[in-house]
Amino acid sequence: MSGHSKWANIKHKKEKTDAARGKIFTKIGKEITIAVKEGGGDPVSNSKLRDLIQKTKANNVPNDNIDRCIKKAMGSTGESYEEVSYEGYGPAGVAVLVTATTDNRNRTAGNVRAYFSKYHGNMGQTGCVGYLFTDIGEIVINNEDGDVDEDKLMETALEAGAADFKAEGDVFIVTTEPDDVYSIQEDLKKAGYEILSAEKTKQASTSVTLDSEDDIKFMNLLIEKLEEDDDVMDVYHNWENCGD
Repeated sequence: MSGHSKWANIKHKKEKTDAARGKIFTKIGKEITIAVKEGGGDPVSNSKLRDLIQKTKANNVPNDNIDRCIKKAMGSTGESYEEVSYEGYGPAGVAVLVTATTDNRNRTAGNVRAYFSKYHGNMGQTGCVGYLFTDIGEIVINNEDGDVDEDKLMETALEAGAADFKAEGDVFIVTTEPDDVYSIQEDLKKAGYEILSAEKTKQASTSVTLDSEDDIKFMNLLIEKLEEDDDVMDVYHNWENCGD
């Protein structure tokens, strides 16, 4: 799950990283198709494609898969994707921002609207919650065995240019400027740290706490159903106690 103001549901994130690489790459593949059609297949001159290649590598997708996807996008005339975003509110006013890549805007909008409605939220107008989120880079480092020296990692991350650093359960979260996330990830990887994920994401400036069991249940279901949708790329929200 992306965009949490607090890294609470670590197990879900790690399972997503370990078990769902195929689905992740399918979704990134749509973004690559858009980037290639907009700016060509050369990552040197196409910065958007370059970022996507780095994002894909950060998810440990083999280079051959990336190359095939780019070549397919360069030769494709049938597939036509566009990037869209939706904003709304979950239970108890939780702000939710959804980004999607679709070849059928009506289908995607209809599905997203239905998820909001079914799980006690409502889809809003463009701009209703987007102002609450800031673009950041986020690197997640494994510390499941507890053998990472926190002080040393913090020193290495900050020297590499990271903006912030914190421990969350059995992972460490390194925050960066969006455009620095992949270069800092490479520095940390070279230093011997196990990177679980590295991506450009969004961070909420405010947070909402849910106390009602029903609100928590429906918010979890809303996030789950949105993330399972093949068109949805990322789900951002400001639910502070997610996963607690």
